[in-house]
Amino acid sequence: MNKKILLLGSGELGKEFVIAAQRIGQTIIAVDSYENAPAMQVADGHEVINMLDGTALDAIVAKHQPDFIVPEIEAIRTERFYDYEKQGITVVPSAKAANFTMNRKAIRDLAAKDLGLRTANYRYATSAKELQNAVAQVGMPCVVKPLMSSSGKGQSTIKTQEDITKAWNYAVEGSRGDVVEVIVEAFVDFHSEITLLTVTQNNNPTLFCAPIGHRQERGDYQESWQPAQVSDKDIAEAQDMAKKVTEALGGAGIFGVEFFLTDEGVYFSELSPRPHDTGMVTLAGTQNFNEFELHLRAILSLPIAEIILEKAGASAVLLASENSNNPTYTGIDKIAALPKTDFRLFGKPTSRPYRRMGVVLTNDSVDTPIENVVEKAKYAATLVKVLR
Repeated sequence: MNKKILLLGSGELGKEFVIAAQRIGQTIIAVDSYENAPAMQVADGHEVINMLDGTALDAIVAKHQPDFIVPEIEAIRTERFYDYEKQGITVVPSAKAANFTMNRKAIRDLAAKDLGLRTANYRYATSAKELQNAVAQVGMPCVVKPLMSSSGKGQSTIKTQEDITKAWNYAVEGSRGDVVEVIVEAFVDFHSEITLLTVTQNNNPTLFCAPIGHRQERGDYQESWQPAQVSDKDIAEAQDMAKKVTEALGGAGIFGVEFFLTDEGVYFSELSPRPHDTGMVTLAGTQNFNEFELHLRAILSLPIAEIILEKAGASAVLLASENSNNPTYTGIDKIAALPKTDFRLFGKPTSRPYRRMGVVLTNDSVDTPIENVVEKAKYAATLVKVLR
């Protein structure tokens, strides 16, 4: 059952997916915009192209004739995916899912307008002036995000009129692709936020992982933990929302569905049609299958009988503090000496301030207070320094 998979985007999530795929004999061609990206280091082959160049993308697909196309990032000419499906290539999870979710506008309108899910009040803006009007409509404080971005890039909070121009410029700088538009969201008064990893299958029921909690700074996650403490009522509501939106998008694979938990109930926030960065906590052995193995098995139509929570776990990111073309690390031996603790270094060839270079992983028995597991991960992350 060897299949050829074209991986579009070759960061740390793609690297773990490649490792999972090669363990069961699949062939992976890793694609990104720069040489020696993390997934390229473990793939069978690689290509360096601008994936927003539709002609270049068509040429790579024609060259490799893959069985599957697996997107890992947003900055791809996703409208081409519909043509690839017509050629008999499976786009993961589907061309519709990849196209809709690469742009926050499409997925938000699907969730709020078509499916009637509870979301924050929102507007769109294509200029600083439109942003002024949008902020006036949704009120302050509010959150501004580029329609196409990842890992919190370009995201900021507007609290005063003086913040609006700065927020527009920051969003444009952080935007991926060629869409110069932002979404403006009313601030949701939430007490926690979760990622619900949702696995859709071709011929079997949709499955859910135990909820993952996370803490963000600068719009990017800093720690994640599993299981998050969530009421049965909120879990049921989140699973119902996740099932509705993933069914509407179609296809098989793992979706990272993000929610805000409030006193009023659950709010749908965002969705990624692929393994989620907060889901790296599953590399701590929290489940019988980690999120990358689940994604792969769903793609290949291998039945997943059940997803079992086996341990409590946490992840904490290792961030660079400066620019470097040859980053090095100190303190890894200190992490290695800690019990029930592991780490991953992603192998990114360059660093810049706040770039995610690795992750610390901790675990303990399922009944261990999750805050203890998180604190251990946070402490371990302080032991490592990324240097020039």
